Amino acid sequence: MLNKLVQNIVCPLPGRGAKRTYVWGSVSQKQSPIAHSKLCLPFLKKAANPHILTLSPPLNMNPMWFSNHVAYTISKYGMSMCVLGMAREFRGFGIAVNALWPRTAIYTAATKMLAGGEEFSSQCRAPEIVSDAAYAILTRSAKDSKNTGNFFTDEEVLREEGVTDFDKYAIKPGASLAPDFFLDVPKTQTDDASTGPFPKGSVEAIFDKLQSLLSEEHVKNVGASFYFVLTDPEPGHWFIDLRTGSGCAGRAETDASEFDCRFELSSDQFVKMFEGKIIPTKAFITGDLHIDGDVFAAIKLEKLLINMNK
Repeated sequence: MLNKLVQNIVCPLPGRGAKRTYVWGSVSQKQSPIAHSKLCLPFLKKAANPHILTLSPPLNMNPMWFSNHVAYTISKYGMSMCVLGMAREFRGFGIAVNALWPRTAIYTAATKMLAGGEEFSSQCRAPEIVSDAAYAILTRSAKDSKNTGNFFTDEEVLREEGVTDFDKYAIKPGASLAPDFFLDVPKTQTDDASTGPFPKGSVEAIFDKLQSLLSEEHVKNVGASFYFVLTDPEPGHWFIDLRTGSGCAGRAETDASEFDCRFELSSDQFVKMFEGKIIPTKAFITGDLHIDGDVFAAIKLEKLLINMNK
């Protein structure tokens, strides 16, 4: 049997009411893995090769995966803890219980909604990579002790099965892929190519160029404002406001609380981000970029940068 049930709403804690948070956790942890598994248990006991597979992430205690979406993280980790408990409890019945999570973003209707359009698809893989990994897990022997109580990633499973060509799963073969939530990425995984319109060098030069590129179309597509706290070697506070008119950008003279999203990173990383050498999502996951506020707004900014650097 497969467990996959959660409300995909990612937002900071102040924007999440107590009642909705309770319902959210209840749906993910009670109504999916526990209730469904309980109902299926009599049939699983009679099956020749019984498996329970839950689509939930490994338990990563890196604080960055709790910041800005703690309720969502708790709901997903609740499902993962159910996997641990049921794997131990059902071992005597010969029922294998495992979790599966994608290593990269998977392009689905939900991903399209969260990322704000189809442009993000080039950074994603197709759902088939998850279904192929699930098939591989579910056809392994449930009686083998090493095949229960695992937190798998799709790519890991398929590599074990001998798969070496992963470009066939990419929406855009050869493109840089966005990592999924809850998985840490080595800092060495960055993009070196720069094809965008932004000048190399100073932060100020980048903002001067950005101001000339902004338009009403960008405001329509993004509709949010951003505050940047940059550290050495070029420390300073800057902003991009894409809420009205044709948008504006420059040095910040107001408090960060007036903006939808706050970024904190080194000026070197900022320059690389606008040159197209690194993807904000990857910088966030590797810890080179800290984000506070509206995560969806940050995704829209990433989409804008990708379009500008085409």
